[in-house]
Amino acid sequence: MDTRAQHLLLELYGCDPALLNDALFLAGLMRKAVSASGARVVGETFHAYSPHGVTGVLVIEESHFSVHTWPESGYAALDFYTCGALDPEPAAREVFEGLRASSAQLLEVARGLAEPAGGAALSRQLSWRRDSP
Repeated sequence: MDTRAQHLLLELYGCDPALLNDALFLAGLMRKAVSASGARVVGETFHAYSPHGVTGVLVIEESHFSVHTWPESGYAALDFYTCGALDPEPAAREVFEGLRASSAQLLEVARGLAEPAGGAALSRQLSWRRDSP
């Protein structure tokens, strides 16, 4: 069995606070992100905190996508974990655009046992900026 996987860690800054506090919007956006990556949702749960913030997880056939928000800071942290050949970067782009983030940091970690001495290893780091509001 192939155990290779990708784990994207996405941090979004300068997001629209109202969107970060809307669990229904976030659930829909995360479903769009799953679709953009070519994955399929098999389960999900979202929880809205009082007075603000949302945590959500979508279980996909290939693993999971999750989101945690801090509307008061305009910040969101996301994980996109996929097994096999699925590319999660389109999902990350979908969320970056959907939350109207001003900037983002993306880390990609190669996971699994790609080689006998395999295991987690940072494979790339990207920064995104929105050119205009």
